Formats: sequence, C-alpha cells, structure tokens
Amino acid sequence: MADAHALDALIQALRRLPGVGIKSAQRMAFHLLQHDRAAAQNLSRALSEAALNVRHCERCHTFTEAEFCSTCLDAERDRSKLCVVETPADQSALERTGAYRGLYFVLMGKLSPLDGIGPHDLGLKKLFDRACDGVVQEVILATNFTAEGEATAHVISEGLKARGVRPTRLARGVPVGSELEYVDLGTIAHALVDRR
Repeated sequence: MADAHALDALIQALRRLPGVGIKSAQRMAFHLLQHDRAAAQNLSRALSEAALNVRHCERCHTFTEAEFCSTCLDAERDRSKLCVVETPADQSALERTGAYRGLYFVLMGKLSPLDGIGPHDLGLKKLFDRACDGVVQEVILATNFTAEGEATAHVISEGLKARGVRPTRLARGVPVGSELEYVDLGTIAHALVDRR
C-alpha cells in the first residue's frame, strides 16, 4: 500500500471522533470503501453541509441553521425557566425525557483550567445577563456530575447568587430499577444527602 494517502487521511480523520481508536477508524474506513461507497459519499456530503451551515443559536448557543433555534422560537416554552447544560447532546437528552418545557443555555463545554478553559470561554457573562433579564425566574444547573461539571455549576451558582438569582441543581440519586448493593457508594451518599 505504497500510495494510500487518501485512505490514511480518512483513517486519521475518523480517529478524531471521541472514543474512536486506530482499529475502529480503520474498520470504519475499510467498511465504507469496501462495502458501502454510497454511504461514504452521503457521509461526506452531510459532513460538508453541516460544517458550512450549522451555527450557534444567538440566544442559547445550541446548534441551528438559523439565527435562533426552534426551541428558543417555540412560543409554548416556559420562558421563566432556564436550564444550563454543557453540550447540545445534554440538551437533547433532557428533551427526550419530555419532562422539561423551559428554555436552555448551552455552555459548549465546562470549566477546565488544565485545558485552558475559563469562565470567559463559556460565555458566562451572556448567561448571567440572560438569567437577570426579568423574565427568567429559575435557573436549573444541569451540568454533568464530574469534577469539572461540579466546578462549573459552583462558579455559575456563585455568579448567579451575587446577582440575586438563586439557582437550582439537578438532583442526584439512585437510578430507577437499580438495587442498592450494586450502586456505587458516591451515588448512594449523594442520594441520602439530597433526599426529599
């Protein structure tokens, strides 16, 4: 395979996806080129189209092709509630539950000093301005329960409290249908502290 520049470039591009190592990238590349060239062309077009046309919503930062996303434009949404999430994937997960009908602010990341990501990189000023617009009554912090997610929630919480807004945090607890003996101790401890 002396002349495999295009194949190598495809494999390296696939490796940039989260959770994809060299073997998985090779397997995907070989499958597309050997068994499904039409899918490879469709994937190429879809990626190109998305890279050119998808942008951030001016109000909540999620992905959209218009100035404002469909969620922000939905008149049926409860504008008094603002849920802060790390990524569009987190927003999508909350939407799939059908339990939340408010609006969102998508941080597009989390605080991570080791990676050089600070409060300014997350657009916290825009979040604080929006939370203090007189319409929002509750800010729900729905960052992930990782060290960085907790730090992000803490910084946002302190910033909101300093502006007279009292945020709420997603509850943590034992997953539905689980047995206590198989749940990790941290989850059990948080469930006890956050009991209602």
